[in-house]
Amino acid sequence: MSLPDRFHPAVSAALAAIDVTALRHVFFVACGGSLSIMHPAKFMLDQHGTLPSDVFNAAEFVARAPKRLGPGTLVVLCSMTGTTRETTAAARFAREKGAATIGLTVEPGSPLGNAADHAVKFEAPYTTGVPIDARDSNYSIIYQIVMGLVARSGGEDLTEPLIASLCNLQGVIDRAQESFAPLWDRYAEHFARQDVIYTMASGASYGAAYSFAICVLMEMQWINSQAIHSNEFFHGPFEVLDETRCFVLMKGVDSTRALDERAEEFLHRFGKAENILVLDAQSLDMTGIDARFRGNVAPLIFFDTLWRFIYKVAEFRQQVMLDGRRYMKKLSDY
Repeated sequence: MSLPDRFHPAVSAALAAIDVTALRHVFFVACGGSLSIMHPAKFMLDQHGTLPSDVFNAAEFVARAPKRLGPGTLVVLCSMTGTTRETTAAARFAREKGAATIGLTVEPGSPLGNAADHAVKFEAPYTTGVPIDARDSNYSIIYQIVMGLVARSGGEDLTEPLIASLCNLQGVIDRAQESFAPLWDRYAEHFARQDVIYTMASGASYGAAYSFAICVLMEMQWINSQAIHSNEFFHGPFEVLDETRCFVLMKGVDSTRALDERAEEFLHRFGKAENILVLDAQSLDMTGIDARFRGNVAPLIFFDTLWRFIYKVAEFRQQVMLDGRRYMKKLSDY
């Protein structure tokens, strides 16, 4: 079967070159922010396909060396710049074991692009400062890979409604920015004074909570953080909650929403409203997004809109984003 014309041509070419019907396992492999998109990718594959999959940090993937890795397996990797050493090493390791590899990067000629069997370019405004259409983001590309795999492996073919939804996604994000703007004004100055902010989500959105915690709050603003799964919250982490603790809760609209609702109720029961920033995907105008994919696009909306929030926080903290980092992109000997 052929994929829709609006699919990324490199995705279509990669999936055409791989014997998808012979695949028995998929590995999603990356580090940091790139690892965060692997969680919703696995969530989508779990809900729509029958192929088993795992998400791995790139260095641990090589160190653990799963026995099932080899012919008949696909490794999907991502590194924004394509220069992440661990991810490049993971691509080489996977190929040595006989696995097929797809590398997502903004630079197809990068080390990762050269190490993978198939390089797929995506766009990222966070490194260039140039706005993009969300259909060209890493989330969009990996979702195309996942639903292409599902369709080509004999599952339901939802590639047309997926790509139609992704082509409408930027408008949804723009409307979400307007919808969330009052929250940014209400919470930015208060959150800027904090030295600890926890993030929380579940399902497809957990990756967005993970990324915001480690790559934005900790990396960009030196604010201590931890991404907490909305149900794991009740198995230890809720003991830190009091009227002084700050949380960002991302309420998705996928099948795990009830987990987020339970967490929200507890946060407001024992916390203080001014410390609890709730982003609710159900409140957004998702016109143009197929109902079957609204839960999947929610984390991209959260991730994109929270960048607007963190820049307001950074202004109050007088902490420069990106260029203010102490170690990231400043050292090479670690």
